[in-house]
Amino acid sequence: MNSVSQDKIDKIKAVVLDIDGVLTDGRFGYSGGDEIKFFNAADGHGIKMAMRTGLLVGVLSGRSCEANRKRIKELGMSFAYEGCKDKRAGFAVLLEENRLKAEECLYMGDDVVDIPVLKQAGIGVTVAEAEDYMDEHVDFRTRRGGGHGAVREVIDWLLQRQGTWNQLMERYLS
Repeated sequence: MNSVSQDKIDKIKAVVLDIDGVLTDGRFGYSGGDEIKFFNAADGHGIKMAMRTGLLVGVLSGRSCEANRKRIKELGMSFAYEGCKDKRAGFAVLLEENRLKAEECLYMGDDVVDIPVLKQAGIGVTVAEAEDYMDEHVDFRTRRGGGHGAVREVIDWLLQRQGTWNQLMERYLS
């Protein structure tokens, strides 16, 4: 994490997250037609904190399901792009519709389908349990796993490095 330049960090205006394997641990459960997923509460709170500082936070996912949409709505995410089988094309739409440049985005992904976006984004991050070959396409790997606080780890790191952490913490410490 420490190898990311301050210049890259300062440019970030949006955090773009894959869902399966990043916001969740990548497992799916099915029950009578409903899909069940488990999201991490600390990740959710981190997303809310990031948005309080003015960062955009949203998802770019290859899959589309009701469980995802429910979590996206619950957190009031800035944007959501689901069903993007071609993540490069989905990222291009995301950039255009949100008036962003690729270097203004931090992208978190965990698998080969994420590599095109990880390479384009200003900062690319993968999760602890991602395959080793992902390291050559990212700026760093989290210590925590997908669905187990990896998103919160990255958001805390970003907010601290962008200088918004102390002001944000006043809400909790005063």
